[in-house]
Amino acid sequence: MKFISTRGRAPSLSFADTILTGLASDGGLYVPESLPKFSRDEIASMAGLDYRELAFRIIQPFVGGDLSDGELRGIIERSYSTFRHSAVAPLVQTDTNEWILELFHGPTLAFKDFALQFLGQLFDHLLKKRDERVVVMGATSGDTGSAAIEGCRHCDNIDIFILHPHNRVSEVQRRQMTTVLSDNVFNIALEGNFDDCQNMVKASFADQSFLPDGRRLVAVNSINWARIMAQIVYYFYAALHLGAPDRTVNFSVPTGNFGDIFAGYLARQMGLPIDQLVIATNANDILHRCISDNDHSPKPLVHSLSPSMDIMVSSNFERLLFDLYGRDGAAVAELLADRSAPMHLSEAVLGKAREVFSSCCVDDIRTVEVIREVYESSEYLLDPHTAIGVEAARRMRRSAEQPMVCLSTAHPAKFPEAVARALPTQRIPLPAHMQDLFERAERMKVLPNDLSEVHKFIATALDT
Repeated sequence: MKFISTRGRAPSLSFADTILTGLASDGGLYVPESLPKFSRDEIASMAGLDYRELAFRIIQPFVGGDLSDGELRGIIERSYSTFRHSAVAPLVQTDTNEWILELFHGPTLAFKDFALQFLGQLFDHLLKKRDERVVVMGATSGDTGSAAIEGCRHCDNIDIFILHPHNRVSEVQRRQMTTVLSDNVFNIALEGNFDDCQNMVKASFADQSFLPDGRRLVAVNSINWARIMAQIVYYFYAALHLGAPDRTVNFSVPTGNFGDIFAGYLARQMGLPIDQLVIATNANDILHRCISDNDHSPKPLVHSLSPSMDIMVSSNFERLLFDLYGRDGAAVAELLADRSAPMHLSEAVLGKAREVFSSCCVDDIRTVEVIREVYESSEYLLDPHTAIGVEAARRMRRSAEQPMVCLSTAHPAKFPEAVARALPTQRIPLPAHMQDLFERAERMKVLPNDLSEVHKFIATALDT
């Protein structure tokens, strides 16, 4: 299988080269030249498979000849061996035809572990094969960073630099990153917001002259195709457990960068019976405004109780635009030429998006209310991001008969401030492997919002 850029001017690449490239040379994102499709019978045959075997079935068509079946199975097995629940992604019912898909049983208590444990193992395998050492550079609004560090900390062929917005992630999120003292791990607290961090990463990929000779950047953010690919699996897993392919199953997804919900869109394109995907946003509602009002104008970023969604430039939306515009890379490049200007979709394109996507914006006040209401009705404790997904599902669902699955993207212990506002007497202990998190030493570098300063720090760290 070959992979092509959403902007149409970069060379097509193999699976392995795509994973080790990240951002395309024309500024676009890589997508498969064509998607594998599963028939109804093929999907039915997947019912009852455990998570690892299902992951193999979904991912194998993408890898071409770059991994043998045995190599892929080994990578998948190692990726999910550290998850604390034997089902990997268990479902919990909270209301009539309403389900929570728990995606927080990985080592860093967030859904990013599904993709980044896999990506870390994949990097390790490919780099050892090529005898190559690379630099991972990523931006995080809270969860990607710790998951990426956990996935790469043991990789002999990687140095990893993660940028997070200084004082704009929860304390648990920060400590999960900064208490990893491995020699190849570097945390940068940037005096800016997540979009500033993300813009720096993209600018660094465009000009890598600050790196020592023989080194290059690879991406762990969801611009990396492997991230999206790994996330497709849990849509199939949830739907199969709720009756697919004989039953349509819908999903509500708290999202800021559009990667997690785009994986659901791809699952639908691959044959999974999904009628509705609900885009659930916080006050940083550019995706909601785009779908509901064709308003994709940037606004100042708001600091919220759901910090992992405090994003205004949704990188993976470009992958959807590529599909909606008939895979016309030139049209996508023109549309995105000025990301600071308002973007308006054609009515035909907006209509196609609305066939699949609904959207909803939930503010902090309502988020806290939902955490309390769901706990009082079912004794199930939501984190603030998942609460937004539940509220969006309840407001926007088209069918009461079809199961609605709300993706639970993080463990509530990662966001004690939001939980305390909803339930002042409720205390959520961290899992056993994190009990001493607040006692561990931290290491990070606070840097100004200046690309040259960040590049200087990276170059110096790599020289020592």
